[in-house]
Amino acid sequence: QVQLVESGGGSVQAGGSLRLSCAAPRNIFSIDDMGWYRQAPGKQRELVAIITSEGRLNYADSVKDRFTISRDNAKNTVFLQMNSLKPEDTAVYYCNIKRHLGSTSYDYWGQGTQVTVSS
Repeated sequence: QVQLVESGGGSVQAGGSLRLSCAAPRNIFSIDDMGWYRQAPGKQRELVAIITSEGRLNYADSVKDRFTISRDNAKNTVFLQMNSLKPEDTAVYYCNIKRHLGSTSYDYWGQGTQVTVSS
């Protein structure tokens, strides 16, 4: 089982910033999409941002122009820079990594990191 290690969550006041990191084992190869999802209490898990292996980006409308996703392929790490945070950004954030080996797809999730934004 591939273990993803997340870090960077915490508590911040509205308007503040946080940077999340998620690292996959260095010996994992053929990683395709890397992304971040979040789940607020009582709500379904939702996409926050994705970056493909070609560098294409996709953001939820609610975080566009505030959040920036990036990746370091040499370190199998994905980042989420979150600026201008709002109370509605409060959630548990999960990183996700997808990889394909031949015809088989693999989907890995981080353990989740809490982000709390106070007004």
